[in-house]
Amino acid sequence: MGHKTHPAGFRVGITQNWDSKWFTTSKSEFSRNLVEDTKIRNFIKSNFDYAGIPRVEIARTEDRVTVDLYTARPGVVIGRRGVEVDRIRDEIQGITGKQVEINIKEITDPFMDAQLIAENVALQLVKRTHFRRAMKRAVNQAMESGAKGIKIKCSGRLGGAEIARSEWYKDGKIPLQTLRAEVSYGFAEAKTKYGVIGVKVWLYRGDLIMDKEKEKVGTDAADTKKS
Repeated sequence: MGHKTHPAGFRVGITQNWDSKWFTTSKSEFSRNLVEDTKIRNFIKSNFDYAGIPRVEIARTEDRVTVDLYTARPGVVIGRRGVEVDRIRDEIQGITGKQVEINIKEITDPFMDAQLIAENVALQLVKRTHFRRAMKRAVNQAMESGAKGIKIKCSGRLGGAEIARSEWYKDGKIPLQTLRAEVSYGFAEAKTKYGVIGVKVWLYRGDLIMDKEKEKVGTDAADTKKS
C-alpha cells in the first residue's frame, strides 16, 4: 500500500502557513470557531465560485475576525461600489457575531496556483472539453508561466467510459518529499452527465531557502571574505 500525505498539510509550520490563525484553550470555543470557519468558507465558495478564490485565510482576535480572500478576479469579489464585499461582511458578521474585516488580495498569475488550475480543468470537463486536451493545455500554460514542474490527474468515467479510471500528465519535476520545495496542491470536482470526475493538481514553483540555511550561507560568505 502507498503511504501518501497531503502536500499542504505535510509542510504546514515549515514552509506553509495555517489557513486559520487563532488559538483557544476552551473545547467548546474551539468547536464553535471551527464550525464558523467552515460556514464562512462554504458561503464564499458557493456564492463566488466564478471569482477564482483558491484560498481563504481567517484570523481571529477576541472581538474581531479578519478574512483574507485570495482571488484572481478582485473586481468580481468587490462588486460595483463594494456591494459584494459588504454582503460578505454582513454574512460573516451574522455567522460570528463579531466585527469583520475583509482583505482582498489579488493573484497576479492564476496559472501558478494549483487550485485555480484544478478548477479550470474541472470547468472545461463540465463544458464537455476532452479531458486530455484540457489537461495538456493546463500543463503547457503552467510551464510557460514559469512553473518548475506540474502534474495533473483526472479520475472517474473519463470520456463517458463504462469503467472509471485515472489518467495523468506530468511535465518537469515534483519533489513531494522535499520539505523546502514550494509545492502547491489543488483539488476540484467536475459534475458531468456521466458522473463526478475528480481533478488533482500538483504544482512545483521552486525551492524555499530556510532561515538556518540563509544564516549558514551568510556565515560562510563572511568567513570567505575574512580569509
